[in-house]
Amino acid sequence: MSTNKSIEFLQEMAIFVKVIETGSFSETARQLGHTPSAISRSISRLEKALGTQLIQRTTRKLALSESGKQVHVHCLEMLNAAQTVIESSGHFSEKPKGIVRISVPKAVGHYLIHPYIPEFLERYPDVDVQMLLEDRHIDFIDDQIDLAIRITNEPSLGLKGRKLIDIEHVIVATPEYLKKMSNPNHPRDLKAHQCIYLGEQPSDSKWKFQKGRTTTTVQVKGRYSANHTGIRLDAALQHMGIASLPYFVACSALKTGKLVQVLPEWYFKTYYSGGAWLLYPPTRYSPSKIQVFIQYLAEKLKHEDFLI
Repeated sequence: MSTNKSIEFLQEMAIFVKVIETGSFSETARQLGHTPSAISRSISRLEKALGTQLIQRTTRKLALSESGKQVHVHCLEMLNAAQTVIESSGHFSEKPKGIVRISVPKAVGHYLIHPYIPEFLERYPDVDVQMLLEDRHIDFIDDQIDLAIRITNEPSLGLKGRKLIDIEHVIVATPEYLKKMSNPNHPRDLKAHQCIYLGEQPSDSKWKFQKGRTTTTVQVKGRYSANHTGIRLDAALQHMGIASLPYFVACSALKTGKLVQVLPEWYFKTYYSGGAWLLYPPTRYSPSKIQVFIQYLAEKLKHEDFLI
């Protein structure tokens, strides 16, 4: 398609993105002030120009074809670029403004990111933040987010990223609990203890440890499991047992002596350890609101020490 043709169909491309966003011709028409038939003709013109079917239509819903998925990505980039132009990308006289939508694992959002949000909002009064606390992997397009923090050692291909911090896990208990029940000297001693673990899947109760070249796995048990980090922390503080926690959650209580690390000479291995990566779709057009948010978090977290 020539440059002139590309310009000719910019509006159709924008309407195509809106249709996918709303999932409906009639809702798109309502939001844009057109008729559903006009929206349908616009999509048909774009499909004819590109020589491919973009949307598979049924009486109940719309779905992208394989070629439609690729076209949608590029059209969305075009609209993001246009929005960047409108916002001047912060490279001119305008200040960063708009909303930043970020998906964050629950514990990371609560303990690491949330404490810094008030200062960010004060520093950038024209930027709003919507933080979605999700432990599942989300889709940038379907969930309409700008950034995602994921715990991984291998960031997803096709995404840009910036590593914020490393995350390690520990097992902890109160001095009172250990005085009552004895302090384990070896991972196998955990079998005699009440252990507080995640409990989302069977492997969560199989705790793995490494010391030098020695690796051992222990099937722990306990009367209480919880898939909420804050609850496991509170349970440990109430002397209910030995809890598995991210170090960044336990470190404050460890420093004050309310908790002590159990088996500190053994490295506690979990599927939830790794780097905390701030990920975003690759694009040359990153709005200033995104740029300042990424830089702000990176600057704040680089001063934190969450390594054991």
